[in-house]
Parts: sequence; structure tokens; C-alpha cells
Amino acid sequence: MRMDFISRIIGMILLAIGGLLLGVRLAELGNASAYLYGSSFFIVGALAGLVLTPYLTVRPLRSIIQALRRMPVQQLLAGTLGLIVGLIIAALMAFPFSLLPPPFSQILPFLGAVLFGYLGVVAMASRQQELFNLFRSHRATVQGDEGYRPTAPPVLLDTSVIIDGRIADISRTGFISGEMLVPAFVLSELQHIADSSDVLRRNRGRRGLDTLRRLREDSPAPVRIIDMDVEGVRDVDGKLVLLAKQLHAPILTNDYNLNRVAELQGIPVLNINELANAVKAVFLPGETFSVQIIQEGKEIDQGVGYLDDGTMVVVENGRTRIGSQCDVLVTKVLQTAAGRMIFARPVEEEK
Repeated sequence: MRMDFISRIIGMILLAIGGLLLGVRLAELGNASAYLYGSSFFIVGALAGLVLTPYLTVRPLRSIIQALRRMPVQQLLAGTLGLIVGLIIAALMAFPFSLLPPPFSQILPFLGAVLFGYLGVVAMASRQQELFNLFRSHRATVQGDEGYRPTAPPVLLDTSVIIDGRIADISRTGFISGEMLVPAFVLSELQHIADSSDVLRRNRGRRGLDTLRRLREDSPAPVRIIDMDVEGVRDVDGKLVLLAKQLHAPILTNDYNLNRVAELQGIPVLNINELANAVKAVFLPGETFSVQIIQEGKEIDQGVGYLDDGTMVVVENGRTRIGSQCDVLVTKVLQTAAGRMIFARPVEEEK
């Protein structure tokens, strides 16, 4: 408000003086009363300056500053470099344009500066990732393999993967080498869930906040809270998708719907559930292993056990062995949408 007030005062003074001079000049041209014209234009100029000055000076500047703060540094550097290159090209083209007959000699240099500057910004901003990869490759060539370590792209974490908690264990193993970014709106959603009156939601939110604490303390990859928002979008998933586009970063999630929406828009997705299914133990028919049978199956005489990774093992004639460890022989492996199921029977029956 202080800057708005100062700009209003300055604008009021300047436009009031300008209105006074304009009124006196118009009165001289029309042989009218200089006092009447001068005072009228003085009042109109003062009022216009008082009302309009912040909308023409301070507020546009403030909006530009906020947009620059939200813009990723990489995108800002690429845009600035593109503007410089475009203006250099426009300067080189200005001399041949100036040799043209009027009015082209006056108009085309200005239009060339605007056009080439705009094209330079758009070209560099749209290819920023390739541009910085090229710089990294050049640095690797100059410094040699020993002095250069390629940097992995950052990864955006969504609310579901933080609440899930497995990301802390995965990160501790070193599989994620890039910086993990948590947008402020994701953190706000976690806090909102943790403050919920529903006990289940409150516990899930607190588990997510605890996961973030573990990530910041134990993860080899850095974790950073970024204060970047997306205008015009209210839901968190929509903001996350648009932010991933801006940062050219993959989204780490286990949300099925977010996964599909991001893939449709060409955004790389790292899904924790797909990773868990991919690393589950693979058993082929004819192989044997040991499993503890803990409950009855749906069919008669069936027993059910689980491997350490959560894979369900259905054991024929295993009902009498509930509560005991049993060596089983794999007879069939079934892959379903929910995961992998193994059908087996006790090894003793094969002897």
C-alpha cells in the first residue's frame, strides 16, 4: 500500500501540472479563459493521476516481479539468452533495413527487434532442457570424466506418494538421485489432511508429514519445498501437472488417476506401485520355496500365505497347515490387476 500511495501522489502532481499546461495552451488556441481551462484540466489531471497511476506503474511492475519469482531459474536464463540472441540478430538486420526507402527504413528495424526478440525467447524457452544438456556435455568434454558428474532432473512429489511412506525407504537406497521437489500447495494439502476431524484422514496426514521429515533427515537426494503456484487452477493434481510441464520434471506418485492424466499430457510418471510390482519375486512353475500359511482359502482345503513383498500364495491342501511354515511347489502363476498370485501345493505330496 505504501508504494501505491507514493505512486498516486507523484502521478497526481505530474498529471495535474500536465493538465494545467494543456488547459492554458488550449485556451490560447481558442481565445478562451485560461483560468477556466487551466483549473478544469488541472483538477481532471489530478484526479486521473490519483486513480490511474498505480494501475499503470506499480501494479503491473509488481505482477511482473511475482511472475519472475515463480518462474524456474533455468527457464528465466533460457528466455534471457534467447532475448539477447534475438536482439543481436535484429541489430545485424537493422542496417540492410535502413537502406530501404521510407517508411520501411524507419518501421522495419523496430519490427525486426520485436519479432526476433520474441522468436529468440520462445525458441530458447521451448528447448531449454536440450540447451542445458548441451552445456553439461560441453563441460564434461572440457573437464573430463573425472571432473564432471551428470545431474539428474528434479522429481515432483505428490500428496499420495508422501502419505504412502515408501518413498522414504526407496530414497534411502539411492535409487532417486535427482532433487525431490515438494510444492507448497502439496504441503498445504498435507497439513489440511493432518488437521482433519476424521481420525483416519488425520493419521494419514500426520504420516505424510513424518515421511517428509524422514526424507529431509535421511535421504541422500536433497529435498526442497518450492513456493511455486499455478494460477487459474484450484485442484492440487491439476497444479502438479502444469508445474511438471513448466519444470520439465517427472511426477512421483501412486495415484492411478494422476498417473493417467499426466501420461496423456506427455509428462513422465514414476509410479511407486508399478515399481513394487516390478521388483516382486518371480517364481516359475516347478520351483519351490517356503511360506507360512496364515488363513483359509476360498476353496475347500485351501490355505493362504503371503511373501515378504505381499504376493498372495494359495496352497492346495494347505488348510491343515494353517499357522505353520510349509515348503511348497509352484503349480501356476497368475498376474492380475491387483498384483501377482501364486498357486502351489505342499512339497510332501510330491514325494
